[in-house]
Amino acid sequence: MAIDFQFSQEVEDARLMMREFLQNTVKKEFEILRNRGDASRDDWSVLVKELRSRAKSEGFWLPHMPEDVGGMGLGITAVAAVSAEAAKVPMGPYIINCQAPDEGNMHTLYHFATDYQRETFLKPLLEGTARSCFSMTEPEVAGSDPTLIQTAAVQDGDDWVINGHKWFTSGAKGADFAIVIAKTDPDASVAQARNSAFIVPLDSPGFEIVRDVETMGGKHNHPEVRYHDVRVPKENLLGERGGGHKLGQVRLGPARLAHCMRWLGQIEMALEMLIDRAQKRFAHGSLLSEKQSIQWMMSDSAMELYSSKLMVLHAAYKIENGMEFKQEVSMAKHHVANTLWRVVDRAMQVHGALGYSTDTPLAGMMQQARWARLADGADEVHQMRIAELLMKAYNDDGSINQGVGGLPL
Repeated sequence: MAIDFQFSQEVEDARLMMREFLQNTVKKEFEILRNRGDASRDDWSVLVKELRSRAKSEGFWLPHMPEDVGGMGLGITAVAAVSAEAAKVPMGPYIINCQAPDEGNMHTLYHFATDYQRETFLKPLLEGTARSCFSMTEPEVAGSDPTLIQTAAVQDGDDWVINGHKWFTSGAKGADFAIVIAKTDPDASVAQARNSAFIVPLDSPGFEIVRDVETMGGKHNHPEVRYHDVRVPKENLLGERGGGHKLGQVRLGPARLAHCMRWLGQIEMALEMLIDRAQKRFAHGSLLSEKQSIQWMMSDSAMELYSSKLMVLHAAYKIENGMEFKQEVSMAKHHVANTLWRVVDRAMQVHGALGYSTDTPLAGMMQQARWARLADGADEVHQMRIAELLMKAYNDDGSINQGVGGLPL
């Protein structure tokens, strides 16, 4: 059995071309405008539109989507490579139209949408002329258990009428539509069959953005929303009735890994900043890089980043080859999110007061890193699932091998 840890030439070419575009075009243009000092909000908006147009015309558009809908047609391993590069550049994922939550919604619509839904809702997302959001989490019930969802959809003739309360409907402000998970069959014997998914245009009467939920990172478009007798036609049911849980899991599995891909770029950037600072800062008779405690920060971060990369690549390999991947994605999501938290914290520590200020990106990265341990499943939920699947592997065949990656050793 050949074990090859090199990207294929096709994947490596895609990564290097994406890196070249992001670093030498996107990042450079942002720096030029920032250094002007008098750039207005309109100036930034114009630049972002220009860069998105260039990404589209030069072939750096939709790396995660198939070629038949205008994407680059990359496999998930290649997407991991280019997503890590995009995360190192301000607005990188958005420039190439591979940003959350649209990225996950595109996949969902591609796999579950009818022809009508593809034309009406997916096509504008692919073209970059529309935005979307995913509306599942509710303040009254545990977000990690979607079987508890209270938002309800009741059929009324040829329409569905939706009533409910959601929050952390990320991206709702400015979005054109939401994919909403609502309870349609409360008496279904299987809890996972009680919910369905709907496409809800956000200009529908009865849809209300209550507020942008302010987090420790400030306001970042995570709105609390209400659905007051929101009426949508039956054609807006996404997937099968009672299939909301299945649809959500299909969406969130690869989406969790997509987050990890972007976090790898952030971890690498933080570690590079740590090393650079340590080799330039002199204190108490030597450079910080010569002090053992700082070297341990470097080595611990390097080992954690190394294992994070291997986890993400192996999970991507399993998805790309049609293999079962739930265990690997849960492990990767937990490990990479915690690695992001630890490495950014170490980089901030080495930078001292400078790292705590907003003069470097570290303060903002730290705020986002804390969110990473909650998004798409809290740490504890993934640990529970990992343990359950580990026990299942052992009970099925007397070996834990399938619960720890199913590797041939």
